[in-house]
Amino acid sequence: MEAERPERAWRDLPRLLVILWRLTPLVLSLLRDRRRWLWVGPGATRSRKFHERRAERIVREVAALGPAFVKLAQIFAARADLIPEPYLGALASLTDQVPPEPWSAIRSALARAWDADPDRVVHALDPVPLAAGSLGQVHRATYEGLPVVVKVLRPGVEAIVTRDVRLARAIVSAVYRRWPHVHVHGVRVVLDEFAAHVGDEMDFEREAIQCERMRARFADEPRLRIPRVVPGLARREVLVLEYLEGTRVDQLDQAMAAGRVSLQPLLETLIATYARMMLRDGVFHADPHPGNLLVDADGRLVLLDFGMVIDVPATTRRALFDTILAAIRRDAVGTTRGFTALGMVAPGTDPAVLEALVETLLGIAYSETATVERARVLADRVMRELFNWPILLPGELVYFARTAALIEGIGARYDRQFNSIRVASPVVLRLRHELLAAMTGDGRPPTRLEVASAALGYLTGRAVRTVRRFLREGAPSA
Repeated sequence: MEAERPERAWRDLPRLLVILWRLTPLVLSLLRDRRRWLWVGPGATRSRKFHERRAERIVREVAALGPAFVKLAQIFAARADLIPEPYLGALASLTDQVPPEPWSAIRSALARAWDADPDRVVHALDPVPLAAGSLGQVHRATYEGLPVVVKVLRPGVEAIVTRDVRLARAIVSAVYRRWPHVHVHGVRVVLDEFAAHVGDEMDFEREAIQCERMRARFADEPRLRIPRVVPGLARREVLVLEYLEGTRVDQLDQAMAAGRVSLQPLLETLIATYARMMLRDGVFHADPHPGNLLVDADGRLVLLDFGMVIDVPATTRRALFDTILAAIRRDAVGTTRGFTALGMVAPGTDPAVLEALVETLLGIAYSETATVERARVLADRVMRELFNWPILLPGELVYFARTAALIEGIGARYDRQFNSIRVASPVVLRLRHELLAAMTGDGRPPTRLEVASAALGYLTGRAVRTVRRFLREGAPSA
């Protein structure tokens, strides 16, 4: 094993040089934002147009580096705590910028996987892909008269991703040794979590199992559709699924204008679905982006792509649940305690500073956004606060953050004054007995004592806030 490492390092060297050649100029440009001459001088003056041009260039370079970097960029596109705008929005566009593999390569991959002519296994196989992702692409077909989609792993992608993730982790680790900053550590956490799960995402037999597992868990949810797996055709590189038609959640403008889709029920279904996954089941669809979420003609949510499904430990689920309830109560102390229990606080952070930051964020989240302009200002404040926080997102919370960012993005797209916490709070409170019962481990409903404790905590929080407001503003006028 030790003898293989130098040999592998030499094999990786050309690729390492390509990565450094493409990314080093961008890194140096970012460093000059803080020090004009890298080590000395004030930060270089940057206009908004400059940031937008640089964000576009980052997208081009990342796309040129291939599937591993595109997939990572999609994950970072949900990390407002690590990446500010306009870079956040630019990275999100990479979902739609992956060129498809040539049909000849895809057809050969199908023939190898099935050990048969693909046209004898399925019929009307369309050579033009329905969708092309960073790891695989999807083609329409029929099977025994049923409309299906055939998902195919990009040929050779496993070796490419394994190598590039290894090199990316080595580069970031080297940077962290020289510059142990909280944001660099956050990037390391994302890379480590991605490395731990990306292999599962490239195993379509595992995805078939996870898809059926999720269908069984949500069989009683009429507002959600999950495709059936066609049995007997799944291979590590190929998956055949029932074709479910729908419109992407970020392309619903016409449907909403015509009244066929309503934003509030859609978001409530989305929030309830992911809350049940994360908190009730501990089985989480960890790749939420608009391409994986559709709305069908009846207004039902269609959930696709179960390549990245992760298990969430019971301790994490309970700590997250407690933290969410504290945030709903606007309890800064409880929310701060929850962040600490979840391992989200950077080492050495002053608890008083953290609590003050939590107070600030809760204040922003609950502010009345009376105008579009005020909504924009508040959103900018949230981004600044998150980017400057001593906050880390460990393990599974990396993917939870992606879901939160997705919901926020969908809401803001169709409603400029959207407030996610005001929509999510009643959904979570409505589900709290179901979620708490699942987290006790025995499926029992919460005891009267547990319910009373939760209610007492809520009322106490409200009473404390009322007293504080009275002391600060005086008695309300009659």
